[in-house]
Amino acid sequence: MDAFIALLVAVVMAVGLIGTVLPFLPGLGLIWLAAVAYGITTGFGAVGWVCLAVVTVVGAAGIAAGFVLPHRAARHAGAARISIVLGLLGAIVGFFVVPVVGFPLGGALGIYVAEQVRLHDLRAAGRATWATIVGFGVGSLAQLAAGLAMVGCWAVWVLAG
Repeated sequence: MDAFIALLVAVVMAVGLIGTVLPFLPGLGLIWLAAVAYGITTGFGAVGWVCLAVVTVVGAAGIAAGFVLPHRAARHAGAARISIVLGLLGAIVGFFVVPVVGFPLGGALGIYVAEQVRLHDLRAAGRATWATIVGFGVGSLAQLAAGLAMVGCWAVWVLAG
């Protein structure tokens, strides 16, 4: 039974890893929930509690990186706060209008249009938009790395138990 639970949790965590790079899945949250479910169903034990603490801290850091890195990149490229807010609104609208790719496209379009209207400079708007896209990419890589670390910690937990 424990092997079946571990396999099921591993599948959920694999879906969570996919969610770290695809915006429509709550990747790190899914991995964390799978770890909690594993602990509840099989028992935490000493190793389990330590691993759950590590998984929680790494997951929170990964989620924070997913928000902070694109924002910093946009600000560093000169994007105004209002442009970032409009980019976020564009991302939300894009998420519902165009499945899968609408979130990043809507965000980029929102920042580009806001910066173009604000500055009347195609190059400056393009720089801010490109920097934000790169920031999203780096944020996704940071979330993927966090997800892999979370899954690795869970694997240690499974092997130790």
